[in-house]
Amino acid sequence: MRTAEIAGFSDSTLTPLLKEVDYGEYEGKTTDEIRKSRPGWDLYKDGSPGGETPAQILARARDFLSLAAKVQGRALAFSHGHFLRAIAIAWMGLDIEAAGTLYLDVATLSIVREDDHGRVLAVWNAP
Repeated sequence: MRTAEIAGFSDSTLTPLLKEVDYGEYEGKTTDEIRKSRPGWDLYKDGSPGGETPAQILARARDFLSLAAKVQGRALAFSHGHFLRAIAIAWMGLDIEAAGTLYLDVATLSIVREDDHGRVLAVWNAP
């Protein structure tokens, strides 16, 4: 909510659907730290022990898109990078494993929209 306020959107609705991915036992660890004990680990393929599975992450992203579809006009979402990638993948109807191929910096703008080509990424990772 604070991020939305700082960006000038003080009339926001909070939803738990946009919370950070539950990393379970991997909470607070970097990918490099995890891969020391589990080589080749990937959040979107393997999930996190005691946390969300890739299927659960994708289902939550789809649930958010269903919620956003009820908004008249455009919807604006502030969330965490791993989950925003899942939203983009869900929007385009791709397999959750594809989310790992989307690079996303902090504090960037991404836009998904529907046009004559279907559901597309109109802008991704813009400063």
